[in-house]
Amino acid sequence: MDKNDLRERMTGFAVRIVKMVDAMPSTVSGMAIARQIVRSGTSPSANYRAACLAKSDRDFINKLKMVEEELDETCHWLDIIMRSQMMKESRLQPLHQECSELLNIIAKSIVTTKTRMNAEVMAKSNKS
Repeated sequence: MDKNDLRERMTGFAVRIVKMVDAMPSTVSGMAIARQIVRSGTSPSANYRAACLAKSDRDFINKLKMVEEELDETCHWLDIIMRSQMMKESRLQPLHQECSELLNIIAKSIVTTKTRMNAEVMAKSNKS
């Protein structure tokens, strides 16, 4: 998967979150959680786009860490919505699965980038 595929997947996830939020109950708890998850569920796509424009590997990792945190928070809110039976679990399970998959991809990208950075540092120190 290249960065454009992941960018599209992140955008699609954000759109699905927006549609889910619009279908949430208009209760006090429903509206409070809706405000939280619409923020955490849409920001990964924007932050991933920013990561793609990073000025350095460190900048890239920092931006991906923000994506990771927001996806983790979104998984949390999806868990709360399902456990409280605010919405049908069958409707939310595919969205939760996508959130988990995206979270895993981002976490692995962070590890891969850090590993590559460490290898580059080691190669430079061996040349000296």
